[in-house]
Amino acid sequence: MSSWSERVRNEVGKAILGQEVVVERMLVALLADGHVLLEGMPGLAKTLLIKSLGTALGLQFERVQFTPDLLPSDVIGTMVYQTQSGQFEPHKGPIFANLVLADEINRAPAKVQSALLEAMQEKQVTLGPESHQLPKPFFVMATQNPVEQEGTYPLPEAQRDRFLFKLLVDYPSHADEFEMMRRWGQVTEKPELHPVATGEELLTLRAEVDAVHVSEEIQAYILELVRATRAMASERQSDNHLLSYGASPRASISLYQASRALAWLRGMDHVSPAIIKDIFLDAMRHRVGLSYEAEAREISADEVLQQILDTTALPGRAASV
Repeated sequence: MSSWSERVRNEVGKAILGQEVVVERMLVALLADGHVLLEGMPGLAKTLLIKSLGTALGLQFERVQFTPDLLPSDVIGTMVYQTQSGQFEPHKGPIFANLVLADEINRAPAKVQSALLEAMQEKQVTLGPESHQLPKPFFVMATQNPVEQEGTYPLPEAQRDRFLFKLLVDYPSHADEFEMMRRWGQVTEKPELHPVATGEELLTLRAEVDAVHVSEEIQAYILELVRATRAMASERQSDNHLLSYGASPRASISLYQASRALAWLRGMDHVSPAIIKDIFLDAMRHRVGLSYEAEAREISADEVLQQILDTTALPGRAASV
């Protein structure tokens, strides 16, 4: 484990117990310059996790609570008329931060959600006639509740596709929950976190991630997995019509970048098939659409994607790496 990873994990661990896989995936997203969507029941510390990560990394952090009455200008900003100069000047919104928490993102209507599209893809925001670059590094980390659907708006496919990962946050283990109760049961004692890294350090580390080797066999394996989702979606007359649409080319690039970052985090200088299989569901579950037949049979996206993993042959020479 790298010094950077160890420092950040230990600092976040002061406020978050367990969730090691989720924390690892979030570090992967940071290294791969990707955004993250966290889905889980209320009370699982999704917001605290993102805030703790921002503090540990020493990044400028902003939180936006998404509500039905939120306006796009509340997120990206607007042009404000200045009486002294007689001109309109940009008033930048909370999106102009290194790490932006879009809390309960599915509670805002589509016009607000779409305000994030340009920022997430082009890393810029257009206010009036001018485009303004966002700070580097820049990440959007969003949360949503999987069960409470009243007063919520499904994320558009174009926006879901812009997230590198969709991570499912589960309940803690018995031991972790017991330790939470014991450690933080005192009202007067709350964990205090401090910066242990910088944004500049993160940007520097990305050069090391780019040096991780991805063989041609592994590249072909990634492409075959992604294209298998489209092939399954095209089988409309078969009993195996489980997807209404497959993953876009952005999924191939995301899987490629994320696999490099995960390999680097685990101290490897190359990407193996095991790395791809480990990260496949997190990178793909939000990029495919279930068919009516799959929904009627209560088949999840993870089950469909696992079927693709199980039936796609591993690369020959790379499998022994």
